[in-house]
Amino acid sequence: MLHARRSLLAAALAAIPLLLAPAVQARDANAIVIGTSAGPYADQVKYGIKPILERQGYQVKVVEFNDYIQPNFALAEGSLDANVFQHSVYLRKFSADHKLALSELVTIPTAPIAIYSRRHRSLDEARAGSTVALPNDPTNQARALVMLEQLGWIRLKPNTDPVKASERDIAANPRGVKLLPLEAAQLPRALQDADYAFVNGNYALASGLKLTDALRTENISRNYVNLVAVRTADRDKPFARDLAAAYRSREFLAWTVQHCPGYAKTDYQLALLSNKPEANKLEAAR
Repeated sequence: MLHARRSLLAAALAAIPLLLAPAVQARDANAIVIGTSAGPYADQVKYGIKPILERQGYQVKVVEFNDYIQPNFALAEGSLDANVFQHSVYLRKFSADHKLALSELVTIPTAPIAIYSRRHRSLDEARAGSTVALPNDPTNQARALVMLEQLGWIRLKPNTDPVKASERDIAANPRGVKLLPLEAAQLPRALQDADYAFVNGNYALASGLKLTDALRTENISRNYVNLVAVRTADRDKPFARDLAAAYRSREFLAWTVQHCPGYAKTDYQLALLSNKPEANKLEAAR
């Protein structure tokens, strides 16, 4: 009897790989699921990158998100193969905080954060009590605070790390402005009530604002250039190499020049543009 039970158990265990095999093999190796924030970065993927990959035989699905939280969890758990919405500071902090094995694959053309207003035509009109809406997530709030200091509206404590600046680091508020931290997606709507609002480029464009509408735009640093993220274990897989190559291609550069005015171009795009014949060709195609 004991021998019979062992035989049945061995047979059942042997069958498990056969039962699991269809599920493991169900996903097409040529299918790529890319998560992105709704708006301009989704457009970059759908109209600039997807056609390049599909000509190589990939089936590309784009999933749009309306927050900065879900895309990294979805990537880590395997629902996505890559995501496109964040910069390196946010990726590093989020991955460390939540113990996720995610890595940068390639940087992308980035719409910078900027300060807008529907009530004022100039930053000089700010007065004591003027309301300034800004992102409430730590990394983007730091960017806004650094810009506020550059405007002379606030002063940060000496030796404040510009990447980690928070409201606790404000040493003085000589202009007397009132800061209103809000979720980044809500900032375009805040322009209805606030005197000024810092709006991330993707949300500005998605809401109908133009980058040229900004009263002041940040001089974007490498820390805040957006990127494609993948699971660390996937960085050297064929789909990841092909995805990175699509972003680095001349074809995508031409699409960027035509459709992304005001964006900060990547180092590899600037290198291509430094080739004068290439730059003249792109300019003529606009």
